[in-house]
Amino acid sequence: MKNSSRLSELRKKIKTVASPDVANTMRWFFKTGKGEYGEGDTFVGLKVPMQRIITKEFRDLNLNELKVLLNSKVHEERLISLFILVYKFEKGEEREKEKIFLFYLKNRKGVNNWDLVDLSAPKIVGNYLLDKDKSLLFELALSNNLWERRISILSTQEFIRNNKFDTTLKIAKMLLNDKQDLIHKAVGWMLREIGNRDLSTEEKFLKLYYKDMPRTMLRYAIEKFPEVKRKKYLQSKI
Repeated sequence: MKNSSRLSELRKKIKTVASPDVANTMRWFFKTGKGEYGEGDTFVGLKVPMQRIITKEFRDLNLNELKVLLNSKVHEERLISLFILVYKFEKGEEREKEKIFLFYLKNRKGVNNWDLVDLSAPKIVGNYLLDKDKSLLFELALSNNLWERRISILSTQEFIRNNKFDTTLKIAKMLLNDKQDLIHKAVGWMLREIGNRDLSTEEKFLKLYYKDMPRTMLRYAIEKFPEVKRKKYLQSKI
């Protein structure tokens, strides 16, 4: 579709407040160099608080307009699109939630960096699937696409918040041998979240699999353990 007047207004707003210095920092922070996970991503230089301010002003954008943003080369435009989608999802009735969930899946190609996944997948995919079939998440966990695998495990954060741990543990097991550091961190993080609510469940999983885990995954999982216990796990892997 051609840019709507509201899209033009949003992009004009972004251009007005963007900072080249911030853009340079973000390109480094999100690893956009050749061969890095964010290779080729484009930043104009907006910090998240400013993006949230802009989001509030443009919450009226429709799905066609949000699709343009979510398929943009500009990272901040994709994140603003996701912030608006989360807002609409949280305010919507069940039919609207389903519509946004399906839209998100269809356009997930644009959810292609860790912040984009982390700030949207739990609140849309996880929330929608909370009381529904979870098979989609297991399919995403088997994907060759790094971001789809991260969506699969991060979506389960919403289940953990509702004291439902089984799906997280099953996906964590599937991702034990993943080659990507960003998956190691995500799985370890979700295991730690389980431990924050039910330490015995986390430790039961760790006792079975900690020797098979990448070290980064384990470090994230046991980050809040008492120092003596944490060192015991780490030393046992040597």
